[in-house]
Amino acid sequence: MAIYFAPLPPPLPGSFSLPRIPQFDRQVQPSGLSGLVVWRIENFKPVPVATSSHGKFYMGDSYIILKTTALKNGSFRHDIHYWLGKDTSQDEAGTAAILTVELDAALGGRAVQYREVQGNETERFLSYFRPCIMPQPGGVASGFNHVEVNDQEHVTRLYVCRGKHVVHVKEVPFTRSSLNHEDIFILDTKSKIFQFNGSNSCIQERAKALEVVQYIKDTFHEGKCEVAGVEDGKLMADAEAGEFWALFGGFAPLPRKTPSEDKEDREIAIKLICINQGKLEQIIFESLARELLEPNKCYLLDCGAEMYVWMGRSTSLQERKGASNAAEKLLIDDSRAKSHVIKVIEGFETVMFKSKFIEWPPTPDLKLSSEDGRGKVAALLKSQGLDVKGLMKAAPVKEEPQPYIDCTGHLQVERVSAMSLASKMVQAAKFQAVQVRLYEGKEPIQFFVIFQSLQVFKGGLSSGYKNFVVENDIVDDTYSEGGIALFRIQGSGSENMQALQVDTLASSLNSSYCYILHNGNTVFTWTGNATTSLDHDLVERQLDVIKPDLPSRSQKEGRETDQFWELLGGKSKYPNQKVGRENESDPHLFSCIISKGNIKVKEIHNFTQDDLMTEDVFVLDCHSDIFVWVGQEVDAKVKSQAMDIGEKFLVHDFLMEKLSRETPIFTVSEGSEPHFFTRFFNWDCAKSLMHGSSYQRKFAVLKGGAPPSLEKPKRRTPAFMGRSSGQDKSQRSRSMSTSPDRPLVRGRSPAFNMLTSAFENTNKSNTRNLSTPPPAVRKLFPKSGGPEHSRVSPKKSAMSALTSSFEGPLKSTIPKSVKASHEPEKAIQGEGAASSANENEQEDDEGTIYPYERLTTTAEDPAPDIDLTKREAYLSSAEFNDKFNMTRAAFYKLPKWKQNKLKSGVQLF
Repeated sequence: MAIYFAPLPPPLPGSFSLPRIPQFDRQVQPSGLSGLVVWRIENFKPVPVATSSHGKFYMGDSYIILKTTALKNGSFRHDIHYWLGKDTSQDEAGTAAILTVELDAALGGRAVQYREVQGNETERFLSYFRPCIMPQPGGVASGFNHVEVNDQEHVTRLYVCRGKHVVHVKEVPFTRSSLNHEDIFILDTKSKIFQFNGSNSCIQERAKALEVVQYIKDTFHEGKCEVAGVEDGKLMADAEAGEFWALFGGFAPLPRKTPSEDKEDREIAIKLICINQGKLEQIIFESLARELLEPNKCYLLDCGAEMYVWMGRSTSLQERKGASNAAEKLLIDDSRAKSHVIKVIEGFETVMFKSKFIEWPPTPDLKLSSEDGRGKVAALLKSQGLDVKGLMKAAPVKEEPQPYIDCTGHLQVERVSAMSLASKMVQAAKFQAVQVRLYEGKEPIQFFVIFQSLQVFKGGLSSGYKNFVVENDIVDDTYSEGGIALFRIQGSGSENMQALQVDTLASSLNSSYCYILHNGNTVFTWTGNATTSLDHDLVERQLDVIKPDLPSRSQKEGRETDQFWELLGGKSKYPNQKVGRENESDPHLFSCIISKGNIKVKEIHNFTQDDLMTEDVFVLDCHSDIFVWVGQEVDAKVKSQAMDIGEKFLVHDFLMEKLSRETPIFTVSEGSEPHFFTRFFNWDCAKSLMHGSSYQRKFAVLKGGAPPSLEKPKRRTPAFMGRSSGQDKSQRSRSMSTSPDRPLVRGRSPAFNMLTSAFENTNKSNTRNLSTPPPAVRKLFPKSGGPEHSRVSPKKSAMSALTSSFEGPLKSTIPKSVKASHEPEKAIQGEGAASSANENEQEDDEGTIYPYERLTTTAEDPAPDIDLTKREAYLSSAEFNDKFNMTRAAFYKLPKWKQNKLKSGVQLF
């Protein structure tokens, strides 16, 4: 019997089309790039369900659900589920199972197929229909009538809710014996909805159950009814509890849940069964290895709660249908109707399937026969004038990574001897700071943008490095200003550029970069053939930092001088492709539990901000970066282990994606989330600023009151949202100090002001950071610090002890040419004030002043110890007006690029 999919409504504007395949009479059309399509089986044919009815299921029917997700690599992931109501017929269930195989074949044979049974659905399936599904009586093939809930007289119903991340809702008899201490129950009456929280239930489950209460209120009561929360054990002392128990005929002790009612996590021996010409043959093995699976056969992997159907790439459509039928029959014969059946195609196995094997080799880039066939079909349909959009894999969108970080203010850099000190700094800042662990060569773009212009030199100046060199008897290659050195220049603009010292060898060159090579007073710049005008601009800027006082000789690839090659030790082969960092992949969110030093994770499918429970720790895996999010209500000891959690996550590599141990790890605290984290969500800042448990927060909103807000200092709104933010970068404060006796400083958050006050105030003779006014400190911690308090607070004493290891001058690790004194800083910091002053007023000269002739890039007697990127700041007001024909205020109102152009015209840039 031939089976066809019924026509769907016309495509929505902006949506994509999957191709027309012969066995379907019309295109399969998900709504938009990532969409959901639902069919109900009627008379053994799939009939589309309107979008407005998605999530509405009838117990007597079977359904097919197609979830299509557009991935960042340009391809599409398809998940096909067939849902079986508890009253559906076996014929309908079998039809749904076969149709999923045919639909998968139409989509290219790469979808994962799931069998869903009412009351025992997978969390992935339930995540499509948040907050829950509540199947209604009725059906088509069974002869039941569909009855709309709002059309019938309200009947009091009792539901049990289970689940911390998605909620399984099941209707139970409206009797006291249905209640217990372990679960959450919802009693839906005509005028009021009660949520009964068992004394042994967890906060997260209670919070998720409130979402079901909201759903019931909106769906079955049109939003017009009261809501009450009842705590197990309050008896009749609470009025609402008394009302609740009265509906059950009065209070009586609840029975304890018997062990037989709990799901038993028994160890079940895994069985591997080969389907050979319709016959089931069990394979005996000592260890489950990938080599046991042959590409021309289908297999059943019986894991008890899950039954996997593995289909080799060389199997036919009929063989795959036969394997699907065999799995269904095996479950029926063994009375395991609630077990999940998950069907996977060779090359597109799920992580859970791979984890059943002792080792799973890397999946090669398969040359899919289906892709070849679809290419031929595309050419044929296109020749007939038909639309084949979506038939072939879409090309991945290549975009420059965006920093999504606000870099206004000041920067402070300290060289520390242990990572634990950084963690203690975060703790001292009340966990409001984002902590990042990164390795050289694996830096995220946020790190580079913070510094704008960064130079990384070989070797080190610390005693630890010197001891390491001696103990291991290796050559100390620490950078010397007068020695030989090669720098690779990279970046995306004047606010993101780096000079990285590499080995002084020809093999270190790359056609996609520019380089600076110096040996004493001899300086070369080398330009690769694949570089752009932007790269040429960056090398000139970095030359002003590394060797500002010496002329350079330009070398173009292919026309180098012999002296250039001699300095590099002779010619040799070198690459021509840019050194790329790990690409950001589609994000995956995991909840984490730490038990006896081990980490257990659970993936949250189709996650939203509401999944971030304040009592838990979550890991967001983007492949290129790892974020560890810590809720406000998490124990302080666990908070301090956030970085360790990220490290263990990398070691376990739960997605089996070959994560590097050097992948950057960000620890983020609730309420202090940066934009480069929140961009993965549809973020509501008000939610992250609430206090109380997740249950208290949601209950306050559900009751109609104002959500409780967290009493904490306001954090500035991120002003930098990427290159397209339109921010006037000329208004960003860039005052910096690189004195060897004072760390590099840029404006900081109030929380960090308190932390650094311990660094800067331990000695009264130390100069105080002018960008950290006392009011900001007093506002955050009114009982500590501040001139009005003569008594030193315990917190400040503790912070002073913590930072004692940083006291004393730091040795400079950068060349003398890029050092700056404190006096220029004062002049530069005055830029903001100058820009807001009346331009007609007389400007006062502050800080160190030099004549114009000593500030130019070609000066014979250059001014010493100046900021080379702010030469104009050392001009007197009269000379400034004479050279630029405008006041300082007018000049600093101009865009950064225009400032640089004007400075170049007068040899100050």
